[in-house]
Amino acid sequence: MPWIAPVTLRSPRVTLEPLDLRHCDDLIEAVKDGSLWTLWYTSIPEPEAMRVEIDRRLALQAAGAMLPFAVTDNTTGRAVGMTTYMNIDSVNRRVEIGSTWYRKSVQRTALNTQCKLLLLTHAFEALKCIAVEFRTHAFNRDSRRGIERLGAKLDGILRSHQIASNGTLRDTYVYSIIASEWPTVKSNLVWQMARPRS
Repeated sequence: MPWIAPVTLRSPRVTLEPLDLRHCDDLIEAVKDGSLWTLWYTSIPEPEAMRVEIDRRLALQAAGAMLPFAVTDNTTGRAVGMTTYMNIDSVNRRVEIGSTWYRKSVQRTALNTQCKLLLLTHAFEALKCIAVEFRTHAFNRDSRRGIERLGAKLDGILRSHQIASNGTLRDTYVYSIIASEWPTVKSNLVWQMARPRS
């Protein structure tokens, strides 16, 4: 039995379910909302490459390197993005939450907070992770702010870490939440979801 196995995670606003080719049409529509693939500092698939991206993630799942999810908005019943557990290290009980994107219309809504709460709760409470990591491009300031709002701490910056598809070098910001921090982080996320929004 693998340490990480496909699972469906639900909250009032969002359902994370194992990624499947049946999500392809919804995800093609989702990525068009905001032309997300044009953000040069991300790796979001173009609409015509969505099936290839789903196949890629499923191949990584078969190899034990990733557990990909479709992010379904419960208000519409449609997939609005993807997220994954990746860089799975079962020996040291560490995972990265990454390769995440959402259609523009649900960005900066309760959907992202609930999504992260589901993934973190499963990681720390079911998988007994020692640490959960997040990585993002130095220029993806929205992502960095979002990760910091979760309560993750900056571990460091991997300079010239990767070569991007446009040939530029990526500096990667590496964040983590460790198990001893989880109760406080969880309390803050639950509070964020409960507080009234203006």
